Amino acid sequence: MKNRITVTIGGRDYTMVAVEDEAYVRRCAELVDQQVQEISVGGRLSQTDAAVLAAMNVADLYLKEQETSENLRRQVKENLEEANTLKLELSEAKREIFKLGTKK
Repeated sequence: MKNRITVTIGGRDYTMVAVEDEAYVRRCAELVDQQVQEISVGGRLSQTDAAVLAAMNVADLYLKEQETSENLRRQVKENLEEANTLKLELSEAKREIFKLGTKK
């Protein structure tokens, strides 16, 4: 079900239509509004220019988080592969111990 949520960004109201819940949409709007407000501090930029720069800042945050996420996935994969290798080595060591124990 789509939700209609009115948010304020850069001093203007916008009605958003989203499948996400209201709290999520408001969090998104707050992030964008914060970026617009930080950029607009001097008052020299138009609303459009401030919005474009805010979009660039949000895109920068997104791409950096995406890269961090990918690095974490890679590290988890490497750790799982290492754990599997160690399990195999442990199994082999247990077999060797068993063989040595049965030779007596």
